[in-house]
Amino acid sequence: MKILVLTHEFPPVGGGGGRVARDIALGLAARGHEIRVLTTGLDDLPEVEQLSGLWVQRLAVHRKAAFRAEFVEMARYDLATFQAGLKMIREWQPDVIHAHFAVPAGAAAFALSRLTNIPYLLTAHLGDVPGTVPEKTDHWFRLIYPFTPQIWRGAAKVVAVSEYTRQMALKHYPVAIDVIHNGVNFAELPAWQAGNGTPRLVFAGRFVEHKNPGDLLEALARLADQPWNCILPGDGELLEPLRVQARRAGLEARLHFPGWVTPEQVLGYFAQSDILILPSRSEGLSVVGVQALAMGLALVLSDAGGNPDLVRPGENGYLFAPGDVDRLTQSLRALLTTPSLLADFQAHSRQLAQAFALEKIIGQYEAALLAAKHAPAR
Repeated sequence: MKILVLTHEFPPVGGGGGRVARDIALGLAARGHEIRVLTTGLDDLPEVEQLSGLWVQRLAVHRKAAFRAEFVEMARYDLATFQAGLKMIREWQPDVIHAHFAVPAGAAAFALSRLTNIPYLLTAHLGDVPGTVPEKTDHWFRLIYPFTPQIWRGAAKVVAVSEYTRQMALKHYPVAIDVIHNGVNFAELPAWQAGNGTPRLVFAGRFVEHKNPGDLLEALARLADQPWNCILPGDGELLEPLRVQARRAGLEARLHFPGWVTPEQVLGYFAQSDILILPSRSEGLSVVGVQALAMGLALVLSDAGGNPDLVRPGENGYLFAPGDVDRLTQSLRALLTTPSLLADFQAHSRQLAQAFALEKIIGQYEAALLAAKHAPAR
Protein backbone atom coordinates (compact mmCIF):
# COMPACT_ATOMS: atom_id res chain seq x y z
CA MET A 1 0.00 0.00 0.00
CA LYS A 2 0.90 3.64 -0.44
CA ILE A 3 0.09 5.29 2.90
CA LEU A 4 0.05 9.03 3.53
CA VAL A 5 0.54 9.69 7.26
CA LEU A 6 -0.68 12.97 8.75
CA THR A 7 0.50 13.85 12.24
CA HIS A 8 1.34 17.22 13.77
CA GLU A 9 3.74 15.48 16.16
CA PHE A 10 6.66 13.38 14.97
CA PRO A 11 10.01 13.03 16.79
CA PRO A 12 11.74 15.14 17.86
CA VAL A 13 8.57 17.26 17.90
CA GLY A 14 5.84 16.29 20.36
CA GLY A 15 5.45 13.56 22.94
CA GLY A 16 4.20 9.99 23.10
CA GLY A 17 1.64 10.28 20.32
CA GLY A 18 4.31 11.39 17.89
CA ARG A 19 6.53 8.47 18.82
CA VAL A 20 3.61 6.11 18.25
CA ALA A 21 3.07 7.59 14.79
CA ARG A 22 6.75 7.15 13.98
CA ASP A 23 6.91 3.55 15.23
CA ILE A 24 3.84 2.51 13.26
CA ALA A 25 5.11 4.19 10.10
CA LEU A 26 8.54 2.58 10.43
CA GLY A 27 6.98 -0.82 11.07
CA LEU A 28 4.74 -0.57 8.01
CA ALA A 29 7.67 0.58 5.87
CA ALA A 30 9.64 -2.46 7.04
CA ARG A 31 6.77 -4.62 5.75
CA GLY A 32 7.17 -3.18 2.27
CA HIS A 33 4.58 -0.40 2.28
CA GLU A 34 5.41 3.02 0.84
CA ILE A 35 5.05 5.65 3.55
CA ARG A 36 5.11 9.43 3.31
CA VAL A 37 4.65 11.62 6.37
CA LEU A 38 3.45 15.22 6.58
CA THR A 39 4.33 16.68 9.96
CA THR A 40 5.39 19.85 11.79
CA GLY A 41 8.71 21.60 11.32
CA LEU A 42 10.69 23.17 14.15
CA ASP A 43 13.83 25.31 14.24
CA ASP A 44 16.56 23.82 12.03
CA LEU A 45 14.99 20.43 11.33
CA PRO A 46 15.32 19.53 7.62
CA GLU A 47 12.27 20.24 5.49
CA VAL A 48 12.50 16.86 3.77
CA GLU A 49 14.34 13.75 4.95
CA GLN A 50 14.49 10.00 4.52
CA LEU A 51 14.26 7.94 7.71
CA SER A 52 14.65 4.16 7.41
CA GLY A 53 12.31 3.87 4.46
CA LEU A 54 10.09 6.83 5.38
CA TRP A 55 9.78 10.01 3.35
CA VAL A 56 9.15 12.80 5.87
CA GLN A 57 8.17 16.38 5.01
CA ARG A 58 8.16 18.92 7.82
CA LEU A 59 5.86 21.87 7.25
CA ALA A 60 6.54 25.44 8.33
CA VAL A 61 3.86 26.30 10.90
CA HIS A 62 6.03 28.50 13.16
CA ARG A 63 5.81 26.11 16.10
CA LYS A 64 7.56 27.56 19.13
CA ALA A 65 8.16 24.54 21.39
CA ALA A 66 8.83 20.87 20.84
CA PHE A 67 6.68 19.71 23.74
CA ARG A 68 3.61 21.94 23.32
CA ALA A 69 1.35 22.83 20.38
CA GLU A 70 -0.70 26.03 20.47
CA PHE A 71 -4.13 26.19 18.84
CA VAL A 72 -2.98 28.60 16.13
CA GLU A 73 -0.01 26.33 15.33
CA MET A 74 -2.34 23.38 14.82
CA ALA A 75 -4.56 25.50 12.60
CA ARG A 76 -1.53 26.39 10.49
CA TYR A 77 -0.61 22.72 10.35
CA ASP A 78 -4.05 21.87 8.95
CA LEU A 79 -3.80 24.50 6.25
CA ALA A 80 -0.24 23.56 5.28
CA THR A 81 -1.08 19.84 5.33
CA PHE A 82 -4.11 20.34 3.10
CA GLN A 83 -2.04 22.21 0.54
CA ALA A 84 0.94 19.84 0.61
CA GLY A 85 -1.28 16.77 0.85
CA LEU A 86 -3.37 17.73 -2.17
CA LYS A 87 -0.25 18.13 -4.28
CA MET A 88 1.18 14.86 -2.98
CA ILE A 89 -2.02 12.93 -3.67
CA ARG A 90 -2.12 14.17 -7.25
CA GLU A 91 1.52 13.24 -7.88
CA TRP A 92 1.90 10.09 -5.77
CA GLN A 93 -1.66 8.71 -5.58
CA PRO A 94 -1.69 7.03 -2.15
CA ASP A 95 -4.14 4.24 -1.39
CA VAL A 96 -5.10 5.42 2.08
CA ILE A 97 -4.48 8.23 4.56
CA HIS A 98 -3.59 7.57 8.21
CA ALA A 99 -4.42 10.54 10.46
CA HIS A 100 -3.01 10.54 13.98
CA PHE A 101 -5.16 12.73 16.26
CA ALA A 102 -8.67 13.74 15.22
CA VAL A 103 -7.53 17.32 15.85
CA PRO A 104 -5.69 18.66 13.95
CA ALA A 105 -4.71 15.94 11.45
CA GLY A 106 -8.22 14.50 11.20
CA ALA A 107 -9.55 17.77 9.80
CA ALA A 108 -6.95 17.77 7.01
CA ALA A 109 -7.64 14.08 6.31
CA PHE A 110 -11.37 14.75 6.08
CA ALA A 111 -10.91 17.62 3.61
CA LEU A 112 -8.41 15.71 1.47
CA SER A 113 -10.62 12.63 1.44
CA ARG A 114 -13.66 14.61 0.38
CA LEU A 115 -11.79 16.16 -2.55
CA THR A 116 -9.89 13.08 -3.72
CA ASN A 117 -11.97 10.07 -2.52
CA ILE A 118 -8.91 8.66 -0.74
CA PRO A 119 -10.21 6.92 2.44
CA TYR A 120 -8.64 7.59 5.80
CA LEU A 121 -8.00 5.74 9.05
CA LEU A 122 -8.29 7.90 12.16
CA THR A 123 -6.30 7.12 15.33
CA ALA A 124 -7.51 8.86 18.50
CA HIS A 125 -4.85 9.32 21.18
CA LEU A 126 -6.85 11.06 23.97
CA GLY A 127 -6.40 14.82 23.90
CA ASP A 128 -8.21 14.88 20.56
CA VAL A 129 -11.37 13.64 22.32
CA PRO A 130 -13.61 16.20 24.12
CA GLY A 131 -13.54 16.10 27.90
CA THR A 132 -10.42 13.97 28.30
CA VAL A 133 -7.92 16.72 29.09
CA PRO A 134 -10.29 19.52 30.15
CA GLU A 135 -7.72 22.01 31.42
CA LYS A 136 -5.86 21.79 28.10
CA THR A 137 -8.48 21.36 25.39
CA ASP A 138 -11.98 22.27 26.63
CA HIS A 139 -11.65 25.87 25.38
CA TRP A 140 -10.56 24.53 21.98
CA PHE A 141 -13.50 22.17 21.70
CA ARG A 142 -15.94 24.97 22.53
CA LEU A 143 -14.77 26.55 19.29
CA ILE A 144 -14.36 23.51 17.03
CA TYR A 145 -16.81 20.88 18.32
CA PRO A 146 -19.54 21.73 15.78
CA PHE A 147 -17.10 20.68 13.05
CA THR A 148 -15.52 17.56 14.62
CA PRO A 149 -18.35 14.97 14.32
CA GLN A 150 -17.98 14.90 10.54
CA ILE A 151 -14.29 14.09 10.93
CA TRP A 152 -15.18 10.93 12.86
CA ARG A 153 -18.12 10.00 10.61
CA GLY A 154 -16.07 10.56 7.49
CA ALA A 155 -13.32 8.10 8.46
CA ALA A 156 -13.35 4.73 6.73
CA LYS A 157 -12.15 3.26 10.03
CA VAL A 158 -11.49 4.63 13.53
CA VAL A 159 -9.22 3.23 16.24
CA ALA A 160 -8.39 4.41 19.77
CA VAL A 161 -5.23 3.67 21.74
CA SER A 162 -7.07 2.50 24.86
CA GLU A 163 -10.51 1.34 25.94
CA TYR A 164 -10.87 4.51 27.99
CA THR A 165 -10.18 6.68 24.95
CA ARG A 166 -12.72 4.63 22.99
CA GLN A 167 -15.42 5.01 25.64
CA MET A 168 -14.87 8.75 25.94
CA ALA A 169 -15.02 9.15 22.17
CA LEU A 170 -18.28 7.19 21.95
CA LYS A 171 -19.94 9.72 24.27
CA HIS A 172 -19.54 12.32 21.53
CA TYR A 173 -19.14 10.36 18.30
CA PRO A 174 -21.38 7.29 17.84
CA VAL A 175 -19.22 5.52 15.25
CA ALA A 176 -17.57 2.10 15.23
CA ILE A 177 -14.25 2.35 17.10
CA ASP A 178 -11.68 -0.42 17.61
CA VAL A 179 -8.85 -0.42 20.14
CA ILE A 180 -5.23 -0.85 19.07
CA HIS A 181 -2.83 -0.31 21.95
CA ASN A 182 0.47 1.51 21.67
CA GLY A 183 3.32 -0.95 21.24
CA VAL A 184 6.97 -1.26 22.13
CA ASN A 185 9.91 -2.55 20.12
CA PHE A 186 11.72 -4.90 22.48
CA ALA A 187 14.80 -4.91 20.23
CA GLU A 188 15.34 -1.17 20.85
CA LEU A 189 15.26 -1.42 24.63
CA PRO A 190 18.53 -1.20 26.56
CA ALA A 191 19.33 -3.91 29.06
CA TRP A 192 17.98 -3.29 32.54
CA GLN A 193 20.73 -2.71 35.12
CA ALA A 194 20.43 -3.98 38.67
CA GLY A 195 20.92 -1.39 41.38
CA ASN A 196 22.87 -1.29 44.62
CA GLY A 197 19.86 -1.95 46.85
CA THR A 198 18.44 1.58 47.02
CA PRO A 199 15.11 1.64 45.12
CA ARG A 200 15.27 3.84 42.02
CA LEU A 201 12.12 5.73 41.08
CA VAL A 202 11.34 7.47 37.79
CA PHE A 203 8.70 9.83 36.43
CA ALA A 204 8.86 10.69 32.72
CA GLY A 205 6.55 13.15 31.04
CA ARG A 206 5.67 16.75 30.45
CA PHE A 207 5.55 18.91 33.55
CA VAL A 208 1.99 20.10 32.97
CA GLU A 209 -1.18 20.08 35.05
CA HIS A 210 -2.77 16.91 33.68
CA LYS A 211 0.44 14.93 34.36
CA ASN A 212 0.12 16.02 38.01
CA PRO A 213 3.78 15.65 39.07
CA GLY A 214 3.27 17.71 42.23
CA ASP A 215 1.46 14.81 43.90
CA LEU A 216 4.53 12.63 43.38
CA LEU A 217 6.75 15.12 45.17
CA GLU A 218 4.27 15.34 48.04
CA ALA A 219 4.26 11.53 48.37
CA LEU A 220 8.05 11.41 48.30
CA ALA A 221 8.24 14.01 51.05
CA ARG A 222 6.11 11.68 53.18
CA LEU A 223 8.57 8.87 52.37
CA ALA A 224 11.70 10.75 53.37
CA ASP A 225 12.32 8.13 56.06
CA GLN A 226 12.83 5.44 53.40
CA PRO A 227 15.85 4.91 51.11
CA TRP A 228 15.15 5.94 47.51
CA ASN A 229 16.26 8.25 44.75
CA CYS A 230 14.16 9.60 41.91
CA ILE A 231 14.82 10.98 38.42
CA LEU A 232 12.26 13.15 36.64
CA PRO A 233 13.18 13.82 32.99
CA GLY A 234 10.92 16.22 31.16
CA ASP A 235 10.08 19.85 30.60
CA GLY A 236 7.09 22.14 30.85
CA GLU A 237 5.64 25.08 32.71
CA LEU A 238 5.62 23.27 36.07
CA LEU A 239 9.34 22.41 36.07
CA GLU A 240 10.50 25.44 38.07
CA PRO A 241 7.62 25.24 40.59
CA LEU A 242 8.56 21.59 41.12
CA ARG A 243 12.18 22.53 41.79
CA VAL A 244 10.94 24.99 44.41
CA GLN A 245 8.68 22.32 45.92
CA ALA A 246 11.65 19.93 46.10
CA ARG A 247 13.84 22.50 47.85
CA ARG A 248 11.15 23.33 50.40
CA ALA A 249 10.73 19.63 51.18
CA GLY A 250 14.48 19.16 51.56
CA LEU A 251 14.58 16.60 48.73
CA GLU A 252 17.10 18.23 46.36
CA ALA A 253 19.79 15.64 46.99
CA ARG A 254 17.43 12.76 46.14
CA LEU A 255 15.69 14.21 43.09
CA HIS A 256 17.25 14.81 39.68
CA PHE A 257 15.61 17.02 37.03
CA PRO A 258 17.60 16.59 33.79
CA GLY A 259 15.11 18.65 31.73
CA TRP A 260 13.97 17.85 28.21
CA VAL A 261 15.60 14.64 26.97
CA THR A 262 15.32 12.43 23.91
CA PRO A 263 13.19 9.25 23.91
CA GLU A 264 16.42 7.25 23.82
CA GLN A 265 17.64 9.00 26.96
CA VAL A 266 14.33 8.22 28.67
CA LEU A 267 14.93 4.53 27.97
CA GLY A 268 18.40 4.89 29.42
CA TYR A 269 16.89 6.22 32.64
CA PHE A 270 14.38 3.34 32.69
CA ALA A 271 17.30 0.90 32.44
CA GLN A 272 18.55 2.30 35.73
CA SER A 273 15.17 2.40 37.52
CA ASP A 274 12.94 0.03 39.48
CA ILE A 275 9.55 1.77 39.73
CA LEU A 276 7.69 4.04 37.31
CA ILE A 277 5.26 6.50 38.88
CA LEU A 278 2.61 8.33 36.84
CA PRO A 279 0.10 10.35 38.93
CA SER A 280 -1.68 11.67 35.79
CA ARG A 281 -5.18 13.08 35.86
CA SER A 282 -5.65 11.92 32.24
CA GLU A 283 -3.86 9.49 29.91
CA GLY A 284 -4.56 7.80 26.60
CA LEU A 285 -2.20 4.85 26.74
CA SER A 286 1.10 6.13 28.06
CA VAL A 287 4.01 5.30 25.75
CA VAL A 288 6.45 5.53 28.65
CA GLY A 289 4.15 3.24 30.63
CA VAL A 290 4.30 0.59 27.92
CA GLN A 291 8.08 0.97 27.67
CA ALA A 292 8.54 0.71 31.42
CA LEU A 293 6.35 -2.39 31.46
CA ALA A 294 8.53 -4.01 28.80
CA MET A 295 11.71 -3.14 30.70
CA GLY A 296 10.42 -4.80 33.83
CA LEU A 297 9.66 -1.87 36.08
CA ALA A 298 6.99 -2.07 38.74
CA LEU A 299 4.21 0.40 37.93
CA VAL A 300 2.52 2.77 40.38
CA LEU A 301 0.00 4.62 38.23
CA SER A 302 -3.16 6.61 38.66
CA ASP A 303 -6.23 4.82 37.35
CA ALA A 304 -6.79 7.60 34.80
CA GLY A 305 -7.47 6.81 31.17
CA GLY A 306 -5.57 3.88 29.74
CA ASN A 307 -3.32 3.31 32.75
CA PRO A 308 -5.40 0.33 34.02
CA ASP A 309 -4.57 -1.44 30.71
CA LEU A 310 -0.97 -1.70 31.98
CA VAL A 311 -1.44 -2.75 35.59
CA ARG A 312 -2.73 -5.86 37.29
CA PRO A 313 -3.01 -4.54 40.84
CA GLY A 314 -1.06 -6.62 43.31
CA GLU A 315 0.79 -8.45 40.50
CA ASN A 316 2.95 -5.90 38.68
CA GLY A 317 1.95 -2.66 40.36
CA TYR A 318 -0.71 -0.54 42.02
CA LEU A 319 -3.40 1.86 40.85
CA PHE A 320 -4.69 4.86 42.77
CA ALA A 321 -7.25 7.56 42.09
CA PRO A 322 -5.80 10.81 40.67
CA GLY A 323 -5.17 13.16 43.58
CA ASP A 324 -5.14 10.39 46.20
CA VAL A 325 -1.71 11.10 47.64
CA ASP A 326 -2.40 8.82 50.62
CA ARG A 327 -2.88 5.78 48.38
CA LEU A 328 0.09 6.76 46.22
CA THR A 329 2.26 6.99 49.32
CA GLN A 330 1.01 3.65 50.69
CA SER A 331 1.69 1.92 47.38
CA LEU A 332 5.23 3.23 47.18
CA ARG A 333 5.92 2.41 50.83
CA ALA A 334 4.89 -1.22 50.25
CA LEU A 335 7.44 -1.55 47.44
CA LEU A 336 10.18 0.42 49.16
CA THR A 337 9.98 -1.70 52.32
CA THR A 338 9.55 -5.14 50.71
CA PRO A 339 12.32 -5.95 48.20
CA SER A 340 10.85 -9.38 47.41
CA LEU A 341 7.51 -7.80 46.45
CA LEU A 342 9.27 -5.33 44.18
CA ALA A 343 11.15 -8.16 42.45
CA ASP A 344 7.92 -10.11 41.91
CA PHE A 345 6.20 -7.08 40.41
CA GLN A 346 9.10 -6.48 38.05
CA ALA A 347 9.02 -10.08 36.80
CA HIS A 348 5.26 -9.87 36.18
CA SER A 349 5.69 -6.63 34.21
CA ARG A 350 8.03 -8.37 31.78
CA GLN A 351 5.46 -11.13 31.25
CA LEU A 352 2.52 -8.77 30.72
CA ALA A 353 4.48 -6.67 28.24
CA GLN A 354 4.31 -9.39 25.59
CA ALA A 355 0.78 -8.26 24.71
CA PHE A 356 2.20 -4.88 23.64
CA ALA A 357 4.93 -6.18 21.31
CA LEU A 358 5.25 -3.65 18.50
CA GLU A 359 5.25 -6.23 15.71
CA LYS A 360 1.83 -7.42 16.88
CA ILE A 361 0.55 -3.83 16.95
CA ILE A 362 1.93 -3.16 13.45
CA GLY A 363 0.01 -6.17 12.18
CA GLN A 364 -3.20 -4.79 13.66
CA TYR A 365 -2.63 -1.42 11.99
CA GLU A 366 -1.81 -3.08 8.68
CA ALA A 367 -5.14 -4.90 8.81
CA ALA A 368 -6.98 -1.71 9.79
CA LEU A 369 -5.44 0.25 6.92
CA LEU A 370 -6.32 -2.49 4.45
CA ALA A 371 -9.90 -2.45 5.75
CA ALA A 372 -10.00 1.33 5.37
CA LYS A 373 -8.62 1.10 1.85
CA HIS A 374 -11.40 -1.28 0.78
CA ALA A 375 -14.21 0.33 2.79
CA PRO A 376 -17.26 1.49 0.83
CA ALA A 377 -17.14 5.15 -0.17
CA ARG A 378 -18.90 7.55 2.25
